[in-house]
Amino acid sequence: MVRPEPAPPIHPGLLSPALDDLGVRLGPGGGTLRVWSGSADAMQLLVFDDVDLDWATETVAMTPVGGGVFEAVSPLLRPGARYAVRVGGPHGPGHTFNPQSLLIEPYSRGLVSGSFGDWRSVVVDGSFDWGDSAKPRVPLDRTVVYEGHVKGLTKRHPFIPPALHGTYAGLAHPAMIDHLLALGITSVELLPVHAFATEPRLLQLGLSNYWGYNSLNFFTPHAPYATAASRAEGPEAVLREFKGMVKLLHEAGLEVILDVVYNHTAEEGIGGPRTSLRGIDNRSYYRQTAEGAYIDETGCGNAVNTSTDAAARLVLDSLRYWSDEVQIDGFRFDLAVTLGRDENHSFTPEHPLLAAIRADETLAGAKLIAEPWDVGMGGWQTGNFGDGWLEWNDRYRDRVRNFWLSDIDYARRASTAPVGIGGFATRLAGSSNTFSEERGPLASVNFVTAHDGFTLRDLVSYDVKHNLGNGEQNRDGADTNRSFNHGAEGKTTDERVLATRRKAMRNLMGTLLTSAGVPMITAGDEMGRTQRGNNNAYCHDSALTWLSWDLAPWQHDLFAHTRRLLQVRRDNPALRPRRFARLGERIPSASVMEWFDEHGETMSSDRWNDPAHRTLQYLATSTPEEEAPNRVLVVIHGTEDDTEIVLPDLDDAIFVELWSSADETPAEDEPRFAPGEVVPIAGASMRLFRVD
Repeated sequence: MVRPEPAPPIHPGLLSPALDDLGVRLGPGGGTLRVWSGSADAMQLLVFDDVDLDWATETVAMTPVGGGVFEAVSPLLRPGARYAVRVGGPHGPGHTFNPQSLLIEPYSRGLVSGSFGDWRSVVVDGSFDWGDSAKPRVPLDRTVVYEGHVKGLTKRHPFIPPALHGTYAGLAHPAMIDHLLALGITSVELLPVHAFATEPRLLQLGLSNYWGYNSLNFFTPHAPYATAASRAEGPEAVLREFKGMVKLLHEAGLEVILDVVYNHTAEEGIGGPRTSLRGIDNRSYYRQTAEGAYIDETGCGNAVNTSTDAAARLVLDSLRYWSDEVQIDGFRFDLAVTLGRDENHSFTPEHPLLAAIRADETLAGAKLIAEPWDVGMGGWQTGNFGDGWLEWNDRYRDRVRNFWLSDIDYARRASTAPVGIGGFATRLAGSSNTFSEERGPLASVNFVTAHDGFTLRDLVSYDVKHNLGNGEQNRDGADTNRSFNHGAEGKTTDERVLATRRKAMRNLMGTLLTSAGVPMITAGDEMGRTQRGNNNAYCHDSALTWLSWDLAPWQHDLFAHTRRLLQVRRDNPALRPRRFARLGERIPSASVMEWFDEHGETMSSDRWNDPAHRTLQYLATSTPEEEAPNRVLVVIHGTEDDTEIVLPDLDDAIFVELWSSADETPAEDEPRFAPGEVVPIAGASMRLFRVD
């Protein structure tokens, strides 16, 4: 019997071999450039003088080689070469070809600029000695994400040399690494580091795009974050400095996660800059109506059309590059819903790009974190990204803020809180009402603050935003913040108000770091950083947004509390379950939950939603696979009146106190209590016990 030949593998369009090896590939005799355009009828490669970016030393007509790919070979395409492409094509709805425009090649590994909006791609060799450095591969249940800005983290650090302030090298300086390790985080998540540009509107206001959500190119590190010496040497040195940062952080055991902006680009809406994709194939790269009007699902003027194979492949290839050649450990996808929209502009978790990212061998083990919303129709998708994805949990953020802040504010005015403790408890235990049993609690990235919004200190110090400095008459930024100023707006000398604010910060941080899921801390919150009430400080590259390291005593205390909580989380696996428990079954690496009221009795159904009873004792018991058995009791008291609790009557148990939010400084001793013992609880506070 003759067996039939096996069928050839079926590739989704974005994995087609026709789209392989785009960009510049170096060889013994120079380089080969391949660029895709589905509509172009002509394309040229221009190579420029090493010094004069206006002097094209060679122009090569690129040859169509099939599948929409144009190709050119030149001995001048060598490391350090400056180049651009010019593209011609048809006129008509959606097409914006201009054969005179000098365009960034989309797969460029380096960029230089002669003036505003005038860019040249640069050939980069990219060789680097990684030595014995390896990705830390921190397990999800032990992961603690620290979201920060490359420049803001070190710009004012007193123990980092001024030449390294605000740079990649500065972030890898021993003083910064010591801070991160002393705090106890595992994974540094950097705000965008892809090359980006400031919008003309901000420049006219004397402001800049500080956060970086305005990408020029998906393969090039942002040069202004490199040291002056690296910038002077050129893109090769900038990339080398970036890789050196990753290497040193890895050697310290710290992961590097990038916040990546693939949903839109710096070309803005029609009429905006024509720097790259718009001039190469506007119709294919951006979402449009049949008439050529942009479908803006990002609020930034354009939306990358990942329903086309080439656009989706561009994103996938960028991720592969950063994961493999730059050794990045994971990615947080800005406005990730846009990436999962199909040709009808509807979100589907099975979008070919999302599926390809999950299945890609190069990305195996990478942490994939979705911001599960955009501003388009059907744009809110928290909980819907499927296996392999983590998601920012905005429901967690809102519930925790409500419980400790806006509910307390309401109770002061109405003499009772608006809701009970039930919804808060669900978030504390892993948001099982948002994430499926198969995905478990670790699908949830829990956060109380992020770069976007109030800092932790401002959250407890301001009732309303103060964004006049942004140049939009205070119209920008969220109006609903679920914040509470505790009796005075902003700066005050009232010690009663200040003490209550400090305790509120400890409650928020304590909740975050004792909740099931993956916690994310915003850089500076561990030290009580303020932005003076600005909840949208994206346009301020100044002392307003840079971390201050000149700390008051209470800020050192807050750092000590955060460090203690992170140590407690590491030591107690009951606080970081991998799976949801199931009633009556033994689920490995789940935490069995028992809920008690202030009397130490099992919570009744009435108590869960009774606004008059906002005191809860949460007992989590681990179901170990790799660690020793563990039990933890978290006590939550959500009203401002002092009270007492009766510890649950657990046979042969000893309750060892590990932490209390009522303490201004973390206690050095670990008091021990017996079952049934009466324990005082300060108003609006938490206490945490290990149960031996």
